[in-house]
Amino acid sequence: MTVLTARHAPELASDERVDGVRVVRLETAGTFSRGVITPAFPRRLFDLLGESDVVQIHTPLPEALLAALLARLRGVPLVMTHHGDVVMPASPREKAIEAAASVVLTGAARLAAAVTSYSADYAASSRLLSGVAEKVRVIRPPVTLPEPDVAAAARWRAELGLERKAVVGFAGRWVEEKGFDVLLRALPHLLRRVPNAHLLFAGEANVFYERSFERCRPLVEAAGDRLTILGLLRDQRPLADFYALCDVFVLPSRSDMLALVQVEAMLAGTPVVVSDVPGARTLVKETGYGLLAPPGSPEALAATLAEALERRESLRPDRRRIEALFSPDAAAEAHERLLLEVTGRQGRASAG
Repeated sequence: MTVLTARHAPELASDERVDGVRVVRLETAGTFSRGVITPAFPRRLFDLLGESDVVQIHTPLPEALLAALLARLRGVPLVMTHHGDVVMPASPREKAIEAAASVVLTGAARLAAAVTSYSADYAASSRLLSGVAEKVRVIRPPVTLPEPDVAAAARWRAELGLERKAVVGFAGRWVEEKGFDVLLRALPHLLRRVPNAHLLFAGEANVFYERSFERCRPLVEAAGDRLTILGLLRDQRPLADFYALCDVFVLPSRSDMLALVQVEAMLAGTPVVVSDVPGARTLVKETGYGLLAPPGSPEALAATLAEALERRESLRPDRRRIEALFSPDAAAEAHERLLLEVTGRQGRASAG
């Protein structure tokens, strides 16, 4: 296996082996919206395709259509692992980027031998994926998280002054599609129902390609001491403890294929409240480890959060069941079967 990616930090090698995998990193020449510009990408990919039996791209990817065209030119089958449609804020510039991304990704999907999605629910609702429904394979992503240290989580909660609070956690990139503004607007309604409610955020607030946090700043300031921002937690141990110290985890997304933060929250034993939108709602509907809230309504979100806080013990997830649903071994086996299928080797492998 060879991974072709951007050299996002200068201390990283341009070409090295990591656990037996060759990693080729390309120099960047700036950024554009969510993507980075890598001028050497076409040439290096073209060369690597000559050594490859199959190429797998992860989208959204600005170079997706270029990669698909080069793979077709060299006769190499391409698998498109789709992580979600591009959904941008409602400004002319951002919507133009969204439209361009749709053209690029739709073209790549049409040239791909197969396209994967986290759930059938999302694939059916996505204009991009529904157009290539015959190529779509549903493969759950692998998700791991260490078991939380309950005592450490309790100490952290006390250090934050949240011992007597009903803690509602949320996490991820602070971008418009995640709907954090809806949550902040829901806070006054929630406080009328649950006077000791407190919001706790872990993640990157100032995302470089979107100014959603700045637009939310008046709501953040209005929340005052009812909101605590921890910042980005890079290690899994404190992340697990973060989920564990929350009474409920909320994902108020406008659009989401299946945010892995809700899976991690469940692995930590924390019930979730999720927007009732395609993809995001799948896990709650399948397991019952949380509640669904009507999307975009602060009042409805507050009511659902209040109910989840009241019922949190009955909604508490079973870690073993979530581990089984998002097993890395199962995900790897499913991808291996798909790669063998598109290269025409599955039958020979089975016969062998």
